[in-house]
Amino acid sequence: MLFALICTIISGYFIGCIHGSVIAQKLSGINLKTQGSGNAGASNATLLLGWKYGILVAIIDIFKALFAVIIARYLFSYYHLSDGDSIILLYVLSAFVIIGHNFPFHMKFNGGKGTASLIGAFLALYWPLGLLGTVAFVIIGLLTNYLIIGLFAIYLIFIVSAYYLGGWLTCCIALLLFIITCYLHIPNIKNVYHGTEPKVRNAFKKKVP
Repeated sequence: MLFALICTIISGYFIGCIHGSVIAQKLSGINLKTQGSGNAGASNATLLLGWKYGILVAIIDIFKALFAVIIARYLFSYYHLSDGDSIILLYVLSAFVIIGHNFPFHMKFNGGKGTASLIGAFLALYWPLGLLGTVAFVIIGLLTNYLIIGLFAIYLIFIVSAYYLGGWLTCCIALLLFIITCYLHIPNIKNVYHGTEPKVRNAFKKKVP
């Protein structure tokens, strides 16, 4: 179990370091780390470059987490890990994919904020609740015109489902991720309060470079 845990942490982190924003930067010529919110993720790509680039970055960041969890689930079953150990390791893997996305070594540990990777991991962990959380994220984000509010909705579902699927340990992992995302989104929360946060619907009006 200890060897599996170490391998899970290391592989999860390096998978998380794969960034869709790098592809968007090469295609658009715009560095997401120096413009907009300075966030190398799908939300900044959407608000800064438009919805097409946002979708591109989101797809890459979602699927790296989704495939990581799916492949790990297969490997854990192949090596006959118990269901309890497997679910804990899958949540650990999900957490470190998100952490790798947020703090990639090749970006001086200053990357994205993990929303797309959270969606991918959530869908792979338990797709019905992952789909519910994703729909809640999109609908609430559009209705309020702020992605950050939709993010809080998906995290609420993620935390509750973590307890449902794995008990207190997986719930604590989900809570830790929520604390990290709250810290990373402090500027966005302040912007919402002051009315200066970019509106979601404005992204659909942007022309793709």
